Amino acid sequence: MNPQFSVFDWTIVAGYMAAVLVIGAWISGRQTDSRYFFLGGRSVPAWAVACSAIATAISAATFIGVPQIAFEGDLSYLITYVGSVIAAFIIAFLFVPPLYNAGTITIYGYLGQRFGTGAKSAAGLMFLFGRLLSSGARLFMAAIGFSMMLSGNVTRNELIFAVIILGVVGTVYTFFGGIRAVIWTDVLQLIVFTAAGLFTLIFLYQLIPASGSDIWAALQNSEGTDKLRIVNSSFTLENPFTLWSGLFAMTIVAVSTHGVDQDMLQRVMTAKSPWHGGLALINSMIFTIPIVLLFLVIGLLLYVFYQRPDLMGAAAPQDIIEDTRRVFPQFVLHHLPTGMRGLTMAGLFAAAMSTFDSAITAMASCLVADIYAPFFCKQNPDSPLEKTEALPDLKASRLAVGIMGVCLTFFAIGAIYMQEKGGQTLIDFALGVMAFALAPLLGVFCVALFTKRGNTKSVYAALVVGIVAVLLLQPYMLPKMMGFKIAWTWLWVIVSPLCAFICFIGAPLNRQKGDSL
Repeated sequence: MNPQFSVFDWTIVAGYMAAVLVIGAWISGRQTDSRYFFLGGRSVPAWAVACSAIATAISAATFIGVPQIAFEGDLSYLITYVGSVIAAFIIAFLFVPPLYNAGTITIYGYLGQRFGTGAKSAAGLMFLFGRLLSSGARLFMAAIGFSMMLSGNVTRNELIFAVIILGVVGTVYTFFGGIRAVIWTDVLQLIVFTAAGLFTLIFLYQLIPASGSDIWAALQNSEGTDKLRIVNSSFTLENPFTLWSGLFAMTIVAVSTHGVDQDMLQRVMTAKSPWHGGLALINSMIFTIPIVLLFLVIGLLLYVFYQRPDLMGAAAPQDIIEDTRRVFPQFVLHHLPTGMRGLTMAGLFAAAMSTFDSAITAMASCLVADIYAPFFCKQNPDSPLEKTEALPDLKASRLAVGIMGVCLTFFAIGAIYMQEKGGQTLIDFALGVMAFALAPLLGVFCVALFTKRGNTKSVYAALVVGIVAVLLLQPYMLPKMMGFKIAWTWLWVIVSPLCAFICFIGAPLNRQKGDSL
């Protein structure tokens, strides 16, 4: 155990873990069937849906990775949220109503209604592939901080142990409570990691002996660069955080990550109506910005704290930052007082769990409704619960949660080995890898929602071409061969229209009235 962690710190972390397990157990008794398990009875308040969406978006990648971005660079990461807010309005008005009214457990059920069962299952498999990779990387990032809390070190074995602990706790409460447990624990988790960030910011600022004006001036002129810069107006495909990328590319990316990703849109489907769901989505996107700014400012102050001894004077820290990925958890362990240290690590745990629980619920719903049920469950047309698709029983849905929890934990362990071998930054991996799944899916959904063309075969073709296109645009493929670089944000701009075109050229699927999906 880490000697820097006191009994009081451990008590705070253990108390938080116990609280989320109690919430899951309390909600478990209300589960009646698979539809309620995955859709929560479509009665969740819009404010809770918004809080859950924020908590899911603010993953361990934000808690650890965003301070690193500001520590090394500036505030230009914020510009990406301009496109995200624009995307929220597009999704709320154009995507949510038809997907909500389809009445299916997952949003890919809508593709089944448009193109047939094969298209639904293919989209579900595509989502599972991308989500396992992306959420596995995010769980790995959380394990970095958690392993430092456990022992003060970040070795392979300690990371694996931390991943297993996080995976077990997240799977257990989601197993019993379903999507309602996810949403209500996300509300708690949002409070915990926001409070942790605020307390850390205040304490960190007090540790710096320089005045606010001196800190501001130092950040404005840091080795010839302005670390307070928000708008980068340069036009380059290499930087994902420019004005043009934020306005254009990130709008497309966010429509994809929030509009055709079951992980993000599943909680919108639990709202009382499409209007409530869309409103929750817009609010979540807007109120995510100040939380991201909070952790960016923490990163800037960490830069002053560790890299500006001229401002710190005698208060300069003695510990050295050898790996910028660990700058925030290292500060927490070495400089925060007892109690606050436990709260901040509970915040890291909360950020990890809010991403993990929603991911395994989304993947389980996809596994059950889009892959298992169409082939192994018979639809009962007389059942009010099965008007849109066949449903397995509640036990099968809970089993799917357990299976996805185990799979995601193993993928996170695999990410440990991938990082050791490849050396790619975790944020680039966590954000960019979803392009394999979501960029092609966005093209398919646009054809499904806004045209009457396309069929099962054209969906297959679009998804396959999309995977190949994203693979070819990876840094080690065509960019390396042809001597150019392209940021992950621009992958969507290229791949999604390509996949939409391929899906569009398929002749409309003529379905006779009464035919099954």
